[in-house]
Amino acid sequence: MNKITEKISLSEDVVKMVIEAPDIAGKRKAGQFIVLMTDEKGERIPLTIVDSDTEKGTITLIFQIVGKTTACLAEMKEGDSLFAVLGPLGHPTEIESFGTAVCVGGGVGIGVVYPVINALKKAGNKVISIIGARTKDILILEDEIRAVCDELIVTTDDGSYGVHGFVTKVLQDLIDSDQKIDIVFAIGPVPMMKFLCEVTRPYGIKTIVSLNPIMVDATGMCGACRVSVGGETKFTCVDGPEFDGHEVDFELLTSRLRTYIDQEKVAMEDYRCRCDDR
Repeated sequence: MNKITEKISLSEDVVKMVIEAPDIAGKRKAGQFIVLMTDEKGERIPLTIVDSDTEKGTITLIFQIVGKTTACLAEMKEGDSLFAVLGPLGHPTEIESFGTAVCVGGGVGIGVVYPVINALKKAGNKVISIIGARTKDILILEDEIRAVCDELIVTTDDGSYGVHGFVTKVLQDLIDSDQKIDIVFAIGPVPMMKFLCEVTRPYGIKTIVSLNPIMVDATGMCGACRVSVGGETKFTCVDGPEFDGHEVDFELLTSRLRTYIDQEKVAMEDYRCRCDDR
């Protein structure tokens, strides 16, 4: 059992949660994730480890309420315990001294890219961060990211804060300004990652993306999280979660993410009805 020690709402549907997991806290590296279950009959869901405190034996998670399980998780309170937490899972981000790294985070993906930014900066890179959200109200971790990178550019789709527009335009502007870019890390919604890869492809700028497909057992046995990378089948839980974005079949990934969309809607509606009846 893993106790929740802190819970904060970062925006209307994004929650930051700190949980006790000393073994994971002592081993985790940037880019790795955990799989958790809220209760004995609950669904397993993967969440990236945003941060950790080895002295307190805790890990930090940031998640968006998108379905029944994340809604259940968001209902839990400080002092409650999760039924199970497994990790750290997946390959860590390959961190080295690249030179100039541009890290792009969109939506809740900002939380996922934060530990990558931190690790790249500690490795001696110049780190330029671009983070974007639909509106200012749902932008997260601006101050935390500003504190660990060399330059931060904020965008909002509606122009309510920072640059008016998408992160793709900011990245294109950086490239057009002759800014030397050695590598790009892009984490966020699938369409965002796909179009960022199309921006960098003509220039041959290596672009790493972090994928979050449907995942069941997180051991590579079930095959639910399979993706196509460079024409080969990969299992995100054991081969990823990070891949060369120029080789990812984003169309297949998008299609597979919609596999259980009808069942997910039914489960969420049933959960809401039961909550209303309490």
